[in-house]
Amino acid sequence: MEHKTSTIKYDDRVAKGFIITTLVWGTLGLTFGLWIATALVVPSINMGQDWLNFGRFRTAHTSALLYGFVLSTTFAVWYYGSQRLLKIPLAAPKLAFFHLITYNLVILSAVFGAIVGATTARRYSEFEWPVALFLVISWISWGMHIFIMIVSRRERTLYVSIWYFVATFLGIGIVYVFNNLEVPTIFVTGMGDWWHSVSLYSGTNSANIHWWFGHNAVGFVLTVPIVGVSYYMIPKRAKQVLFSYRLSLWAFWGLIFLYLWVGPHHLLFSSLPDWIQTLGMLFSLLLILPSWGSMINLLLTASGKWELLRTDPVFKFLIIGSTFYGLSTLEGPIQAIRSVNALSHYTDWMVGHVHSGALGWVGFTLIGAIYVIVPEIWKRPLYSNKIAEQQFWIQTLGIVLYAVSMWIAGITQGLMWRTTDVYGGLVYSFLDTVLVLQPYYIIRAVGGSFYLYGFCMLGYNIYKTISPARYKKEQTSAATVV
Repeated sequence: MEHKTSTIKYDDRVAKGFIITTLVWGTLGLTFGLWIATALVVPSINMGQDWLNFGRFRTAHTSALLYGFVLSTTFAVWYYGSQRLLKIPLAAPKLAFFHLITYNLVILSAVFGAIVGATTARRYSEFEWPVALFLVISWISWGMHIFIMIVSRRERTLYVSIWYFVATFLGIGIVYVFNNLEVPTIFVTGMGDWWHSVSLYSGTNSANIHWWFGHNAVGFVLTVPIVGVSYYMIPKRAKQVLFSYRLSLWAFWGLIFLYLWVGPHHLLFSSLPDWIQTLGMLFSLLLILPSWGSMINLLLTASGKWELLRTDPVFKFLIIGSTFYGLSTLEGPIQAIRSVNALSHYTDWMVGHVHSGALGWVGFTLIGAIYVIVPEIWKRPLYSNKIAEQQFWIQTLGIVLYAVSMWIAGITQGLMWRTTDVYGGLVYSFLDTVLVLQPYYIIRAVGGSFYLYGFCMLGYNIYKTISPARYKKEQTSAATVV
């Protein structure tokens, strides 16, 4: 893994840039999320404005968090960690800066497009073709940097985190391009706006290709790179070697092979051929093995350092994040079982599942990574461990309120939708379920507000850590003492 090499001068400017954009997109994305959660309780919050409605803010919410916050943090870890793992300074810095600038322009365009209603309406892939094409160019620039660093490396062994970053680049790149094969509408119909497009797929094929990408957006954005971040950050924070390098590679290949083919579990009971639905369900169940392999490996890496859970809030974020990973990757495959899916699909149970993973596993792991990286690249101690500790408990409470309320709401929905009278008619109308769920939507909004407040605490802690004013004050105080 990482060794101390005093002769290498690391260039962390791009990592710093992505850290800043991470905090911006995370705050913005969580604000969008709280807005739409509140809109389900108080619909008048939209004030009759189209650009404030649930559909548009929901799309902006996912784009800002999935691609803005999560991938920006992933890039920050890459530009920070690759130099130290490969034992070389930042290669091709102009290419790295190009990636930083263009990628954030893409996310800005995507969020703005969502708010004004300029989207393809394909979930997780809403970018219109000019933005999608620009994203491909930016994405390739990152991939070029990955392989330039690997080819130029001084460290012979590629630590497993590098494997996960390479898989992220290739996995997302392949499924994104295939899912976004489209033609501008004006070329097809001779009318309409030039930036709108029509997919090359239709009907069942369109749904199948879309969810091939849709679930791999979860797999290769919210899972693969985050496992790579965990494999780097947990041993680093625990100051211990990885428990089993061999297990990490077995888990890697299992995850990559299985995750690519689980998308059809989103289309159970549809017109998709039955054998494809069954294959998606089977691969989803098998996915438990590599997922839990990584979780167990990460937790055993921390063995012997459990006292850090009492004294180190950053370690808490990383370890509890991996614990949420295990819980989410057990719940998801269970929901892919046909009999369970018949109850859970289209209900808020799915929302609870996604957000327990996104907020607990992804959010906590990346927050922990930010807390590890920032003091090192800015060469200043963290402003306040106390704030980090308070943030951890506030956000944990937020996750519990959010996830539990949605689990209960979802199961309630599913049972009410399936309840019939002696004549086979539905006992409850759709409106009946909406009214019953109102208390749970209130709890979800409260939980979301706690998580957002905790993220603002992160932003404040990082700002105070890197603040030039604080640095000058400390330097002045040191000079006075001397």
